[in-house]
Amino acid sequence: MLVLGIESSCDETGLALYCSERGLLAHNIYSQVKLHKAFGGVVPELASRDHARKLLPLLGELFASAGVDQRELTGIAYTAGPGLMGALLVGASFAKSLAWTLGIPAVGVHHMEGHLLAPMLEAQPPAFPFVALLVSGGHTQLVAVEGVGRYQTLGESVDDAAGEAFDKTAKLLDLDYPGGPNLAALAERGDSRRFVFPRPMTDRPGLDFSFSGLKTFARNLIAAERGEQPLPSPQTMADIAAGFELAVAETLAIKCRRALAQVAMERLVIAGGVSANATLRRVLGAALEKIGGQLYCARHEFCTDNGAMIAYAGWRRLAAGGASAEQLAVEVRPRWPLDELPPINESA
Repeated sequence: MLVLGIESSCDETGLALYCSERGLLAHNIYSQVKLHKAFGGVVPELASRDHARKLLPLLGELFASAGVDQRELTGIAYTAGPGLMGALLVGASFAKSLAWTLGIPAVGVHHMEGHLLAPMLEAQPPAFPFVALLVSGGHTQLVAVEGVGRYQTLGESVDDAAGEAFDKTAKLLDLDYPGGPNLAALAERGDSRRFVFPRPMTDRPGLDFSFSGLKTFARNLIAAERGEQPLPSPQTMADIAAGFELAVAETLAIKCRRALAQVAMERLVIAGGVSANATLRRVLGAALEKIGGQLYCARHEFCTDNGAMIAYAGWRRLAAGGASAEQLAVEVRPRWPLDELPPINESA
């Protein structure tokens, strides 16, 4: 099978070609960061318009780089949710139109299932079962994964997702959009032990998360350290960023170890935009080493939104008979619980 993957859930337009025999053939991505930077965040209407503008040129570039013709496609996968309604509709409409033209099936893919399966694109993919930590700007979840579509949510954030807390704290530090990566860059120059941030909800049982308190702690710390100035000194700002980043990483690590013990598993997959964070990978790696566990991550280019993960997840569902060429309705779901997905035949 040759599957085209289309990702358009937020502010990145990603396309990829996945072959069941040869693996990932090609992928490309267009980021809208420059477009939204002036507004300090994603503007949904502008995001939708830019997806519509870039999809067709990116498609041509993709087939040219892979050296294949679109008539060789046997299926198309597109992000059907969760995400921004307008952005999702652009990708879904494009996918369905192209599939109808070629007489092939198109399947809607859950965005977070795409992230969860992204490490399967690596040379040494994890085997089922495993625990997945899905950590991004909109989601922080611990999921027990028995197979594709066989998911049990173990815990999730009760307020801000980890990535959202990164972005909000970055604004408090007067950092440009995108806040999370800029905060991580600032933290590299800081002393993570100068300020002791709390590790929220780790002193009680359970696997849920809460990161809004870390943001409030950072706000109060900035106010206390700035004196009569608008902001603290550059070194103090770096130290605050480093302390915040370490607190998030260690909080996630504590909950991950707890989740692995609860379900008696030893493999941990981390996925989503925040999973690219170097401190998080280092802290989780050390935590897993202590208990004899194994950590699996996607390469950095597949941590953020991308078409490769959608193409792979779509291939798994298409191979199991998840769609037909006669299904023409364009359906997207801005909100879509992961555990509502149907399981697929593991022999697919």
